[in-house]
Amino acid sequence: MKEAHKTIPDGYMQDAKGALWPIETIREIDRTRDELVHEIVAKARAQSEQLAQFKAAVFGDIEAFIQLSGEKYGVAMGGKKGNVSLLSFDGRYKVQRAVSESLAFDERLQIAKELVNECIHLWSEGSRSEIRALINDAFQVDKEGRVNTARILSLRRLEISDEKWQLAMRAIGESIQVAGSKTYFRVYERVGDTAQYQPISLDIAGV
Repeated sequence: MKEAHKTIPDGYMQDAKGALWPIETIREIDRTRDELVHEIVAKARAQSEQLAQFKAAVFGDIEAFIQLSGEKYGVAMGGKKGNVSLLSFDGRYKVQRAVSESLAFDERLQIAKELVNECIHLWSEGSRSEIRALINDAFQVDKEGRVNTARILSLRRLEISDEKWQLAMRAIGESIQVAGSKTYFRVYERVGDTAQYQPISLDIAGV
């Protein structure tokens, strides 16, 4: 249950431990610092709200344009997924909407791991140490017990015709689940007359 906000009596300030102090007992520099922090936080919240509204408006505008474009060809566009790039007529500006999906593996990954381990055991005498290292590294987990998706998927690019290995790779493919997706947009401006584009930063650290 969320704790109710504590009402602070007039003439007092509350410290980090929740204790109340008469304002006249607090040093001027501490009061000035407190005012500055609250002022910056208020401005940051206002900017955050404006960015949220801007983001929602951009996504809405892009989707509306896609629908409009579809109508020109008699196509009803469904859903809001999919990558799309929009360029200004002169090619100077580019807006990209992209969908990034996060992947996870179900219990079949453990089956694949056992099959791969069997392959390693059978190949132990004649297999290359680099391949064994790659395989062992792929199935390592982090502190949260998660595997590295890219490393697991890299195993499927190895050209190994062994039947058991192929079965393991099929198990990996079938174990892939989409755990979630994130849609984002980026805005770019062309660098002079080149074919390169540089992002227009919407990150406070990059401005």
